Amino acid sequence: MRIPTVERYLARQIWGAAGFVLVGFLALFAFFDLIAELRDLGRGDYQLQEIFIVVLLGLPSHAYELVPVSVLIGTLYVLAHLSNNFEFIVLRAAGLTPSRAALALAKCGLVFVVATFLIGEWAAPAAEELAQRLRMQAMSTAIGQDLRSGLWFKDERAFINVREARTANRLNDVRIYQFDEGYRLREVRVAAQAEYRGRGVWRLTDVAQTQFPEGRPVTARMAAVEWRSALNPDLLNVLIVSPERMSAWKLYQYTQHLTANKQKTERYEIAMWKKLFYPVATLVMMALALPFAYMQARTGLVGLKVFLGILLGIFFHMLNSLFSHIGLLQNWPPVAAAAVPSVLFLATALAMMVWLNRVRPLVHRALMRRRA
Repeated sequence: MRIPTVERYLARQIWGAAGFVLVGFLALFAFFDLIAELRDLGRGDYQLQEIFIVVLLGLPSHAYELVPVSVLIGTLYVLAHLSNNFEFIVLRAAGLTPSRAALALAKCGLVFVVATFLIGEWAAPAAEELAQRLRMQAMSTAIGQDLRSGLWFKDERAFINVREARTANRLNDVRIYQFDEGYRLREVRVAAQAEYRGRGVWRLTDVAQTQFPEGRPVTARMAAVEWRSALNPDLLNVLIVSPERMSAWKLYQYTQHLTANKQKTERYEIAMWKKLFYPVATLVMMALALPFAYMQARTGLVGLKVFLGILLGIFFHMLNSLFSHIGLLQNWPPVAAAAVPSVLFLATALAMMVWLNRVRPLVHRALMRRRA
């Protein structure tokens, strides 16, 4: 048997099936997003054109989340169909061992791993950020609209309060509280607007400055002044896009910023490690589908296996979210909280393969001898 021929055959079948499932899921989720966005129709300048653009820009994020599930369902369908038509039995008789079958699926799955990584690292974060900006600008809303005091940041010994920010590079009503080494208030700056000029430099306009030398306040007003800070639009964009939909690189940068300012980083570290592990989850899903090819399928059971694949995919997503929250509550290492769901599913796949190919034949022979 020529293994490359079998690998190409399996790859074509699985790519086609997984792609078909993914397109179907995307159409369904786009419809749900459209229904949800229509509730805000007419708020500000948020009209049908903006709604359709926001829904389309949300598709890369959905694709990133749905690729492992689509791969699981597509692989299950292909393997169950081959088993149902006795094609897989012929392949096994021709020398397709479980290890060779797993290797063939792994080679096929590398395409999904690379695609998932590229979507999650570049396409999805950029599209999500653009969608949120468009939505906020059309609805005339601000990043910190739900907090009475706005947004708060810590930059070394400075505490920064932003009352309003419609875009990440232009802030309104900014207050900067500067403290000395003993954390005694040294200076307060209140600026009507702050505009990012690049390389850590902001231009403050219409500034009222109050200093406290020897406990006596000294005030001054300035039309414009430059302000250097580690705060930048990339960090502000974290507030526009949820951590789960950011790129791993931006999550790493933000965790470094939080660490430098002695703030909690667990949530963002877990999201970063999930980003790194998630593309590999496609291979885990294919490994989980492989044992079903070794189950003798009767006519009509293909649909049942596909339905089981849908349930397993939903369960995987639930476990991913569950262990993220458990990791935060129990102070687990971020790597463990991100890796546990994939490790559990991979262990399940290995246990099923061992049962089907080693334990079950021994049990079957023992029962046959007892009957004889």
